[in-house]
Amino acid sequence: MGLPRPCRTNPYFDTRFRPVLVEQDKYSIMYYNSLAPLLGKSKRIRIRERRLVRTTIAAGKQERKMMKVASPLPTGHVRILLSHTCLRHSIISTKPRKSRHYYKLETHGEVEPSQPHSHSKFQTTMAKKEGIDEAQSEFRSKFLQVLRSRRPAQVPLTVELAKPVANPLHQNSPPTKEEIQIMESCPKADTENLEGLLEEEYLYLNIEEGEQGRLPMLILKLKESDKQGKRPAVVFLHSTNKYKELVRPLLKAYASWGYIAISVDSRCHGERATCANTYQDALVSAWKTADTMPFIYDTVWDLIKLADYLTQREDIDPSRIGITGISLGGMHAWFAAVADTRYAVVVPLIGVQGFRWAIDNDKWKGRVESIKPLFEAARNDLGKDVIDKEVVQKVWDRIAPGLASQFDSPYSIPAIAPRPLLILNGAEDPRCPVEGLEVPMSKASQAYEEFQCLDNLKVRTGHNKSKNFIAEPGVGHQLTRFQVKESLDWFNRFLKP
Repeated sequence: MGLPRPCRTNPYFDTRFRPVLVEQDKYSIMYYNSLAPLLGKSKRIRIRERRLVRTTIAAGKQERKMMKVASPLPTGHVRILLSHTCLRHSIISTKPRKSRHYYKLETHGEVEPSQPHSHSKFQTTMAKKEGIDEAQSEFRSKFLQVLRSRRPAQVPLTVELAKPVANPLHQNSPPTKEEIQIMESCPKADTENLEGLLEEEYLYLNIEEGEQGRLPMLILKLKESDKQGKRPAVVFLHSTNKYKELVRPLLKAYASWGYIAISVDSRCHGERATCANTYQDALVSAWKTADTMPFIYDTVWDLIKLADYLTQREDIDPSRIGITGISLGGMHAWFAAVADTRYAVVVPLIGVQGFRWAIDNDKWKGRVESIKPLFEAARNDLGKDVIDKEVVQKVWDRIAPGLASQFDSPYSIPAIAPRPLLILNGAEDPRCPVEGLEVPMSKASQAYEEFQCLDNLKVRTGHNKSKNFIAEPGVGHQLTRFQVKESLDWFNRFLKP
């Protein structure tokens, strides 16, 4: 018995039709026969199709008999899969259902078109999504190759107990009272005796060899009860020259809502620093030797390993892990989400920027000032009298390859789609100029629109030209109460503790 002949006048039929034997439930044959009207008006073709079903069922019985494989389903239940045709997505369904894409299957088995030509639109949409997925996967692979390029020997992932840090190391001036009050303004759930219900964990996660290979962690959560199952988690990342203990007010607030809240010391910060110049010295060393990547990339590697650990914990739901950070921590959150899709919800605060745009538009001075000793060392080595855009370009290329080119925000921010992403910046931030985000956010909006989930990207008309992210008017490079509350609302919306 041959295959049914193609019908030239029927756009639903394809010469690439191939039957594939797959065990299936009792609805398979009904599903196949119900599609006969779509496969052509010719009665001869429909008869051939039914014969094909019977032949395929018989072949399936013989195949199972020869292979002596016990099937949990009745032997006559098979699936006919039309691979590589426009009908593929409808036929692989495991049970009859009403499809909103290109036809409706009624209980009596008749097929009625719901929207003219909507099948082709669905096929086009699926093709676009698959194309985006493939591009994101390739992009992520290239980024991971760079992250692995300067890694010391890796060690088995292990956890050690740690002790609270009495006097965290400040690498510049200590946090102001206002900074602490802003974090303390984070709304808390109405929980009686919150302090008594909180449980703290201090841990070290061993990642790789070397003095920077141990990741210090602080975890806050509500004490477990018998009724509690796996809970959502949020990772908080501190800013330049700060430490994990500084964000404890945020951890406490999120723990009150039922989250497991985690903060870590980024590379050369907190417990991973030995003096007030540890981070700046590491940046200068990276410029001179190119053997480490302490600016963003090395901490992103730590966050990938952190995700390995968090997804293995019995009290954390591995599908509900969010990440956020402030300034440098915002950059860490941004690139960690690019590298690792296990970070399901992403909220970078005053961190997203266009590195290439800043160089081309002479807006790099604000960022340079935050880590100026690095650029002064580069200027001196390059024989320059002043720091210029050439110095800035060479520094980024050396200490964080691709940061101002292939991995910059126009290419990396869209790679987060379709996961929920909220970007919060100040409209007057000299380190993260909002004008440099016009192209990245436009591309991000296109990516989320292709996934048909534009609501997963924060879209609100701000007080600047961009309509793709929130930029507070009159706010520079600083955390605000507004940002703190917006972040919590975003996590509550998508992680639902």
